[in-house]
Amino acid sequence: MEVLKHECGVAMIRLLKPLDYYEQKYGTWMYGLNKLYLLMEKQHNRGQEGAGLAAVKLQVEPGAEYMFRERAEGSGAISEIFQLVQQHFRGYTAEQLHDASFAEQHIPFAGEAYMGHLRYSTTGKSGLSYVHPFLRRNNWRAKNLALCGNFNLTNVDEIFDHITSLGQHPRAYADTFIMLEQVGHRLDREAERCYVEARALGLEGMDITRYIDQHIDLARVLRSASPMWDGGYVICGLTGSGESFALRDPWGIRPAFWYQDDEVCVLASERPVIQTAFNVSSDCIRELEPGEALLISQAGQVRTEQVNAPRERSACSFERIYFSRGSDADIYQERKMLGRELVPQVLKAIDEDVDHTVFSFIPNTAESAFFGMAQGLDEWLNEQKARAIAALGPKASPDELSAILSRRIRREKVAVKDIKLRTFITESNSRDDLAAHVYDITYGTVRPEVDNLVVIDDSIVRGTTLRQSIIGILARLRPKKIVIVSSSPQVRYPDYYGIDMSRLSEFIAFRAAVALLKERGMEDIIVHAREQALAQRSLPREQWQNCVAQLYAPFTPEELSAKMAQLLTPADVDIPVEIVYQSIDGLHAACPQHTGDWYFSGQYPTPGGVRLLNETFLSQEY
Repeated sequence: MEVLKHECGVAMIRLLKPLDYYEQKYGTWMYGLNKLYLLMEKQHNRGQEGAGLAAVKLQVEPGAEYMFRERAEGSGAISEIFQLVQQHFRGYTAEQLHDASFAEQHIPFAGEAYMGHLRYSTTGKSGLSYVHPFLRRNNWRAKNLALCGNFNLTNVDEIFDHITSLGQHPRAYADTFIMLEQVGHRLDREAERCYVEARALGLEGMDITRYIDQHIDLARVLRSASPMWDGGYVICGLTGSGESFALRDPWGIRPAFWYQDDEVCVLASERPVIQTAFNVSSDCIRELEPGEALLISQAGQVRTEQVNAPRERSACSFERIYFSRGSDADIYQERKMLGRELVPQVLKAIDEDVDHTVFSFIPNTAESAFFGMAQGLDEWLNEQKARAIAALGPKASPDELSAILSRRIRREKVAVKDIKLRTFITESNSRDDLAAHVYDITYGTVRPEVDNLVVIDDSIVRGTTLRQSIIGILARLRPKKIVIVSSSPQVRYPDYYGIDMSRLSEFIAFRAAVALLKERGMEDIIVHAREQALAQRSLPREQWQNCVAQLYAPFTPEELSAKMAQLLTPADVDIPVEIVYQSIDGLHAACPQHTGDWYFSGQYPTPGGVRLLNETFLSQEY
């Protein structure tokens, strides 16, 4: 399995009762902080390069800090940031630590509003300064802003030019900083609007501050800040006055789920983490809809509002195939269905010879798809058994019946993930040798020269692990034929909405298409596509078209799969290798609510995705 990086995971908690309530009921005012830890730890699969959290106190006197943040880098960042928070509690007595009123006034991170973030970098930018949440500070509480998100914008240059034309000066040329400045700028204007209203009402001093805190309209802020955002995003924020919000992109590309009861309102990137952390059923949890915002006022009033008009829904299908936790009831069934959908193609690849075929999977994320494929094969085999028994008629002998009924789909755990490649080894030959041993095999599971070996994976993107490790290690079992099955379709196009798949030349499907074009003397298609991509630079965005699709157009999926198998089979492997991919129709049948398939189909939901595809194509060497 090739590890894909995904940006990112979010978690947000707003306590709806005073801290003393949680101290009395749960024995600690740290209830919200503890739940945030659970939400983040349960989503650690979404980001292992960094993590951060922010907290806001609602009831503190002027001169006391009310907004806090911790951030850390590395795979252990979640534990590190919560250890850093715990260090703030040292020096206080047990009595003080169980006094919710004292904690709210004096102890850092003893707040009612929390926000957490897990980061995977997909843009090549790393370092603590790029770890969320981001802060924008001001002497007015309502103008303070902490922002984090699961997002990637495709039109950073356009937004940058726009906000600098207004006189703003972002600290870096990156979507995170630019979004912080945009939302912060509109938050400033909203606070100033409330200030004018307060003065018109004759208010003065702290009464003005309280009026601003109580009348900030975050929907107005988001509605004015977000129209230019082209990409997939779930943005979460806290203001210094205690307002909380989350906003999902109008296409529904990135996911968000939320839950509310009389004690808490919580949001996370995945549904099962809320189910586990709060022990609630899935039907109690709502999905944030495309273009919708979850808004929580300083007073704890929770509402949703349609901030941006929803576009054609394009929820990311890779979330279902790979990224999200398989413990979600719907995702588990969808992954099984992805395996079932492949049964006809798998049977064709082995000439329906299930008696001489071993079926297995690449651990660990393809296991659910394997279960679905195996169930589908069981059903097919049962139909064959029924026909065979019917053909024997009423005089069938016990031995004949026994021979038919004893047929089984042979399931084995053939591939075993053995070690993790150590990145401190930089010499290429040494790294390649280690990569060949990332997986091991279970000897004796395949009858040499007799059995086919079918192994399912959840995706084949670059093919590096197949070429360097998996095919070679499977070949040691000496099967008659190796069939590699992908539960997702051919990945032909980059993703620009938060998945680490942005370089065309790395995709085995793209390399196969280019190789076929060259073999068949069709290089003029590449030249024409480049000319078309160059010409589109001067066109308005509504006229941008996918210029790369024409490189795939001359070939059937089967032709491309055959070429990929050839490119990925090591030179020293003399066993036939076939690659079977999921169809796009099969993907949609299995995941009907998650139709975002641009990395397979090239149908990008936003103009920015099309533009970046063409620019990526122009930058490639062939």
